[in-house]
Amino acid sequence: MSDLESVVFVEDDPDIFLLIELALSRLGGFTVKGFQSGAEAVAHAAASKPQLVLLDVMMPDMDGPTTMKELSSQPGFADTPMVFMTAKINPSDVDRLYAMGAAAVLTKPFDPMTLADELRKIWTRVDA
Repeated sequence: MSDLESVVFVEDDPDIFLLIELALSRLGGFTVKGFQSGAEAVAHAAASKPQLVLLDVMMPDMDGPTTMKELSSQPGFADTPMVFMTAKINPSDVDRLYAMGAAAVLTKPFDPMTLADELRKIWTRVDA
């Protein structure tokens, strides 16, 4: 089992983007690469070689589930855990995300002080 060190995240809201970046890089100590759209992540995420991907569910143009599908089809991403973050916590939507292969579904608003630890717990569970 390896430690979680590298995370790619996708978030279209600029304020939340900065909060996630700060929570994961400065507070969490991860190597982090953020993208503001699903298309941008699909085009460039492979270069970052992330161990885990954190995706916003609702984004314009390409939503989180579509981004996950596109990333998962790329070489090197088939086994990369994908974690969703959403403000819309409807049990059927959450069930749908898990059915698609999500490693976890986190709720917004999130606590920036504990986000990195939450991702570490998910990593420990999926990397075991």
